[in-house]
Amino acid sequence: MRLSSAILVAATAVLAGCQNKPALQVAGPPDPFGYMKRSAVCQVSPVKASEPARKATTMSVRSDDGNCVVLLQDGEHAYTSFGVAPAPEHGKVFLYNHNDHTVVMYTPNTAYAGPDHFGVTLIRGPGQPRDTLDVAATVDATGVVVPTPMITAPTPAAAAAKSTTKSTGKTTTRRRAKTTH
Repeated sequence: MRLSSAILVAATAVLAGCQNKPALQVAGPPDPFGYMKRSAVCQVSPVKASEPARKATTMSVRSDDGNCVVLLQDGEHAYTSFGVAPAPEHGKVFLYNHNDHTVVMYTPNTAYAGPDHFGVTLIRGPGQPRDTLDVAATVDATGVVVPTPMITAPTPAAAAAKSTTKSTGKTTTRRRAKTTH
């Protein structure tokens, strides 16, 4: 009896340690896809309303092939729909809803440095007014190195100047390609 009580207490203690605990939450914006790289530099100012339906924010981001995120809500929920207009000239924007937030994810072109700007149209629901978000991004390329390819394609001028060999059985004739001056 004593042995079975000891086994029961030990088993209960072991099972108590196996309770389902919530997963450790990593600080930062959500990444439901699990493969998106964050930029080494991503600073977003608080979103401010300049007019009732017009919002604005600024963003500092590095062009290291990583992204920077702005989280938005319509009250306590994500927006019903959204779009990008105008699109950024030096990057791309990806919009999606996750955990009652609308996620605005901006990724600048690799090694670009300078200003960029884009707008987001946010739709609350059918028949409701639209909101707009203006994002002014400052992109830097500090420490970003773009690898050069090991093999480069020949230029058209170099290919035209290259001599050609023509074989006609017994005799080999060499002709130079014509060059224009």
